[in-house]
Amino acid sequence: MATLILPGEWIKNWEKSGKHEFVQLCKDLTEKTDHGSEVRDIQAALYELCWQVVQGNLKLDLATCVLGEMMELRDDMPSILADVFSILDLETSALEEKVKREHYTSLVGACLFFVPEVILKERLDPETLESLGLIKQAHQFNQKIVKIKTKLFYKQQKFNLLREENEGYAKLITELGQDLSGSITSHLVLESIKSLIGCFNLDPNRVLDIILEVYESRSDQDEFFLSLIKSYMCEPLTLCHILGFKFKFYQEPNEETPKSLYHIAAALLHHNLIELEDLYVHLMPVDATIVEEHKRDITEAKQIARKLVMVVLPSEKSEDKDKEKEKEEEKNDKPPDNQKLGLLEALLRIGDWHHAQSIMDQMPSFYATSHKAIALALCQLVHLTVDPLYRRSGLPKGAKGRVIHPLRNKRAPRPAENFEDLRRDTFSMMCYLGPHLSHDAILFAKIVRLGKGFMKEYQSENRPDAREKMETLLSCFLCIADQVLLPSLSLMECNACMSEEVWGLFKLFPYQHRYRLYGQWKNETYTSHPLLVKVKATTVERAKYIMKRLTKENVKQSGRQIGKLSHSNPTILFDYMLSQIQWYDNLIVPVVDSLKYLTSLNYDVLAYCIIEALANPEKEKMKHDDTTISSWLQSLASLCGAVFRKYPIELAGLLQYVTNQLKAGKSFDLLILKEVVQKMAGIEITDEMTSEQLEAMTGGEQLKAEGGYFGQIRNTKKSSQRLKDALLDHELALPLCLLMAQQRNGVVFLESGEKHLKLVGHLYDQCHDTLVQFGGFLASNLSTEDYIKRVPSIDILCNKFHTPHDAAFFLSRPMYAHQILSKYDELKKAEKGNRQQQKVHKYVAACETVMTPVHEAVMSLHPARVWDDIRPQFYATFWSLTMYDLAVPHSAYDREVNKLKVQIKAIEDNSEIPMNKKKKEKERCTALQEKLQEEEKKQLEHVQRVLHRLKLEKDNWLLAKSTKNETITKFLQLCLFPRCIFSSIDAVYCARFVELVHQQKTPNFCTLLCYDRVFSAIIYTVASCTENESHRYGRFLCCMLETVTRWHSDRAIYEKECVNYPGFLTIFRATGFDGGNKADQLDYENFRHVVHKWHYMLTKASVHCLETGDYTHIRNILIVLTKILPCYPKVLNLGQALECRVHKICLEEKDKRPDLYALAMGYSGRLKSHKAHMVPENEFHHKEQPARSATPASLQNGPGSTGKPVSGTSKTDEGTSEDVDRGKDKAQGTTKPVNKANSAAAKVTTSNGNGALNSTKAVKERDDKEKSGKEKKEKKEKTAGSTPETKAESRREKLRDERPGKEERPAREGKEKTPKADREKVKAEEKSSKDDKAKAGNGEPAEPSRERDATKESKSKEKGERSAVTATIKSPIPRSESAESERDHKRRKLDSHSSPSHSSSVKDNSNEPKDSTSKHHANYNSVSRSKSRERETEKKESDASTQGRSKEKKEEKERKERKRDHLINEREPSLESKRRKDENGTNSSKNSKSESPSCDSPLSTEKEKTKRSKSSSKEKTDSVKPERTSSGGKKESRHDKEKSEKKEKRDSSGKEEKKQYP
Repeated sequence: MATLILPGEWIKNWEKSGKHEFVQLCKDLTEKTDHGSEVRDIQAALYELCWQVVQGNLKLDLATCVLGEMMELRDDMPSILADVFSILDLETSALEEKVKREHYTSLVGACLFFVPEVILKERLDPETLESLGLIKQAHQFNQKIVKIKTKLFYKQQKFNLLREENEGYAKLITELGQDLSGSITSHLVLESIKSLIGCFNLDPNRVLDIILEVYESRSDQDEFFLSLIKSYMCEPLTLCHILGFKFKFYQEPNEETPKSLYHIAAALLHHNLIELEDLYVHLMPVDATIVEEHKRDITEAKQIARKLVMVVLPSEKSEDKDKEKEKEEEKNDKPPDNQKLGLLEALLRIGDWHHAQSIMDQMPSFYATSHKAIALALCQLVHLTVDPLYRRSGLPKGAKGRVIHPLRNKRAPRPAENFEDLRRDTFSMMCYLGPHLSHDAILFAKIVRLGKGFMKEYQSENRPDAREKMETLLSCFLCIADQVLLPSLSLMECNACMSEEVWGLFKLFPYQHRYRLYGQWKNETYTSHPLLVKVKATTVERAKYIMKRLTKENVKQSGRQIGKLSHSNPTILFDYMLSQIQWYDNLIVPVVDSLKYLTSLNYDVLAYCIIEALANPEKEKMKHDDTTISSWLQSLASLCGAVFRKYPIELAGLLQYVTNQLKAGKSFDLLILKEVVQKMAGIEITDEMTSEQLEAMTGGEQLKAEGGYFGQIRNTKKSSQRLKDALLDHELALPLCLLMAQQRNGVVFLESGEKHLKLVGHLYDQCHDTLVQFGGFLASNLSTEDYIKRVPSIDILCNKFHTPHDAAFFLSRPMYAHQILSKYDELKKAEKGNRQQQKVHKYVAACETVMTPVHEAVMSLHPARVWDDIRPQFYATFWSLTMYDLAVPHSAYDREVNKLKVQIKAIEDNSEIPMNKKKKEKERCTALQEKLQEEEKKQLEHVQRVLHRLKLEKDNWLLAKSTKNETITKFLQLCLFPRCIFSSIDAVYCARFVELVHQQKTPNFCTLLCYDRVFSAIIYTVASCTENESHRYGRFLCCMLETVTRWHSDRAIYEKECVNYPGFLTIFRATGFDGGNKADQLDYENFRHVVHKWHYMLTKASVHCLETGDYTHIRNILIVLTKILPCYPKVLNLGQALECRVHKICLEEKDKRPDLYALAMGYSGRLKSHKAHMVPENEFHHKEQPARSATPASLQNGPGSTGKPVSGTSKTDEGTSEDVDRGKDKAQGTTKPVNKANSAAAKVTTSNGNGALNSTKAVKERDDKEKSGKEKKEKKEKTAGSTPETKAESRREKLRDERPGKEERPAREGKEKTPKADREKVKAEEKSSKDDKAKAGNGEPAEPSRERDATKESKSKEKGERSAVTATIKSPIPRSESAESERDHKRRKLDSHSSPSHSSSVKDNSNEPKDSTSKHHANYNSVSRSKSRERETEKKESDASTQGRSKEKKEEKERKERKRDHLINEREPSLESKRRKDENGTNSSKNSKSESPSCDSPLSTEKEKTKRSKSSSKEKTDSVKPERTSSGGKKESRHDKEKSEKKEKRDSSGKEEKKQYP
């Protein structure tokens, strides 16, 4: 033992290094491979250590600590240490030194913690044990040992009391072991056994035991031995006990129960010779141990899964792997001998399913079948039961199949002859197999094929009585698929064939059943069994590995790996891939490309996984700022579009999901439908289309495909067909359309809640765009029959389904086109005539046939009063036509044809392309070219037919029952505005339709009024638009402006396209109007003034929106301005005003709202580049000289007076414009002014509600003529209408001079004839106005004292400026200084008290009542205004008359001199100065919240100011004259004037409500 000596240094330096060296030495000795010697060396090392303790060289506690550590090195280390203690025991007992003996006993006592007492009792001396306290007395212990040894080795256990003879047993064995093939029966053998028992005094139980032993060795002789035992045995329990003893013998460690014993036990059970309950208690292990083992397996599997998911360091990984290997080796070395499982296997082998099922029920689920032998035994039993049915219903044609030999056991389960028989035993066997069917791929395929055979019968079975049974069987097959097939597929490693087999069955199920199965597979199956838990963890780990390395470059290799992994566990793989895509959208393209190696089943599973990911309730579909849709949803939507287009995946589930979400009022997921339709059908929806694309979209389908989209998406025929089939097969086409149409308003009114306005707008746009896109897809892909069959009539759509009218017509429009063409073709076939005229008549007849029911149907969509203004025929025509019907885009066709020609030439010139491919490409391009040309020709014929039809219809479109103003209002409200924001094509269509109605010379349609209403009322429309609607509205305005700009650009064009057209009539009459003047046309120069006014109105509205500070206003107006940039602004000063405001937005929004900043910067840059195309105002239209009595319409409505979007009517016009339309005030609306310019101005302003008083201008002209004929002649030369056209009417003017006075008096008298109630109302209002004189009214204070103060402050300045700019900017009637100062004072009040959204509308023309379309303004107090004006007029009458006569000649001379100066120098500065003054009140008005658009234009020079002040005194008389005279040329009495003002108040308050803008 002393061969190994520890160095003395180790002991001395034990704590520093000695301990470590000793431990290392022991480890080295443990790892030695020399068997036997390592134990001796370890014993020597331990002996040396213990001896040092005995000697006292080493402390006891230090040695004990090291020995404790040594125990972990080997399992037998306690035994080795006990041997060392035994030797030391002998050595120390012989020593005389008692100290060493005490050290020894202390050491052994300290080691009792890790050395078992049993071992020490074996090895140590009894005296030592007594000293250690392990035994009480050594003497008694020795006596006990002696007794035990005597009993074990010397005492006899049994005596042959029955006097048995061994020869009898030998003869018995010989008898049982004889050849049984002859005529020997169990009965004969039993007689022999009885003889042997009697002869040799044999124990009957021992005999039975020997019979069982022989049966065990001859287990093939079941029939003989079973009948022998049945005959021999009288008590089953005895047999059971004997069997139990046999099983107990093999329950010792390292014993293995023979299969023969299991077999005889199973045979005895099967023949009911013993009971399972009796035998089961003798088998090991107990059930509790089995349950614990199962739980332990699940826990271990989960730990392994957790480790795979966790991030582990490399060193830890290697250690864990080593430990796992050791554990696995241990398990493999000593497999547990489970007798219950052995018996179960034997039962299955002989076909005893009943008893086998009983045993499996005692165990956890799938525990028994997790053992491969049992699983295979059960699979074999299933093979036997399904074989006949499989050969009849499941075997593929031409296949022979493996021969299955049936069991000889008659008690085995009967084979299934039909599907109903499967319910008897087969389905339950399959359920017990569970995921372990994976051990037998052949049986897996058989079950799947049986399922396919059943589904064919199920689908063809129509008998009601058999249907119920079939439903039950279907549910059984679904359970088998859920519990057996899919889990087994997970355990089959990379078996693509099985995956395809399963799809062959699954594709026969509805998608609802399939998705239910996939959901169970993904979320529940993988938790049911330890093997599946491990498989899931391994799959996730492998998926991570692949996805980390997936790039565009290695798509092929990674795709193959993904394919292999997906064959078995697609749900786990796709779940992880989708989670990655939601985080990293740049993975979409490589992932989509890598999915080409998937099986059909995997594609279907992918569709389910995508839907599940979309429906994840834990994910927020909005970003944290609540203004945009979450990026994960956008990524999944993109993936949907790409995957469903590229691969043949069924779409029904995804479409149904979107439908259900819409039904639930959720519109987020429309993004998915939008992407799917865009990718699969190639239909792209965007408001950023170029003009070329937009033009292409007005052509046929071929032109749309070639030139209408950004990316030319080819090869969409198959994918669009798949999408169409999915929609039609599941009847989802119409429901989706209706739900989207309803959801647009739902987004705003139901869904919005607390959502950010920006998000609401985005969702609304998404819903609308998807509807347009989806409707376009249906229109272009569904056949005529399919479409007509599914889309109901327009009245049902609107009234029953509550579809908005624009969406309803959008859906119905293709149906009308289909029906008309069908009817047209039918009529052509019926009467064969080739003449163009006959074809046109047939087309018109077809239109009448199809559209007449539509005309009747639309009557129910609106109240009856609507049809007083427009006919249902006109309404239906507007909504049913498209741009395809109105014009042929020849340039677009030519452009695409030229592209193809260039392409053909490039192909010919390219020498690298092979000849066959070159030929193929050339043929393709040529065919495409021919298709386009044919399509163009077809569209041209169609447009000609449509235009002819419209020409015939136009006379019946608009009724003359009400005013043209109301007709235009209804047209804008019900037709133009709803449709122009529906889509970009519709925006263009609306503009072109207005132009077409004008060109067709449609009666009762006022083109001028229509354009005026469109350009004058954009604030509210712009403010109520979403972002995409703003794009469309801007495009609509741009197209309208294009037409106006074309007319404005050239007199010849204007005279050709506008003169003598009813749309440019400027005097309107209501029905029943007799008398009055002949209709008059607006001449070219006045039209230019009107266009300038429209441009100014647009500027005014734009500035207002930009200055509100509201996000929506600013964003929308910037979008609209960007869209209309080609046509607006054209005037330099308006452009400068816009540029200033936009620059201000750029500065303000840079750090606040980046999206507005980007929009503003973009527009600002484009505006600057467009500046070169702008012209000064005097080039845009011919400006009038100052102080002219006849003012052009455009200047009357200039920035100072009517620069408001919707509320710019003059005082008198408010009371008269509606009267003119209704024929109530004949003189006011039909009086011919002095010259053509005045008449034109009056007519335009009457029509649009923004002009000045005609009769007052006529009065002023006639008054001037009475004073001086010379002055009248000069005035005629200087008016805007003094063009060559007006000179021819000079004779007629003399007659006109006399008519106004005659006609004005009846008009005034008519006004005084008001009902009593009205008069009382006026008086009450007058009284209230007096009471509230000191307070500010609704934006118009009427305080005489303040008016006088304001007059004093600004009198000199007003005198100098008033008449100099009257004709250029302000109202056509010059006013007195007090009236002017009153207005300025009122403006200051309004500017300081009105809100930003109102200020720009209110501050101008404060003395004029506002139009009712200015929704935020109240009616003003006209009574108080009339009284103040009355006093002012009387005060100034005498002064003005005397000054006018004395300075008449001097004034005339000054005017001639000033004419040239004003035309050259003062025109624009005076205009700008006046506008600034009118917009901002006075120079001291610092509290104004809104500035004029032209506030930053250059100021007037000092020279101009001086000139203006010089001429102010002379022009003062002109500013007084109109106030001095009544409309009849005579002075009005105070009483008459008061009455006329009351009448005006009554008219304005009574008719304001009727003038509604849409």
